Amino acid sequence: MSKYEPLWRYLKENKKDSYKLSYEEIKNILGFDIDHSFLTYKKESKEYGYEVGKISMKEKTVMFKKI
Repeated sequence: MSKYEPLWRYLKENKKDSYKLSYEEIKNILGFDIDHSFLTYKKESKEYGYEVGKISMKEKTVMFKKI
């Protein structure tokens, strides 16, 4: 199991077409801050029907889109 699986399950279970989650919201889902390894793990989201879109360092948000 990936350390990011709780996030992927959250996306899948809530069934929205897209999400814009703040780093803080992601931390609340996962229980830890996202780090550089997120870039490696983001491809796992496709297994749950989502892809990672824009990651904004300035706004501290991550976009997810249903595929």
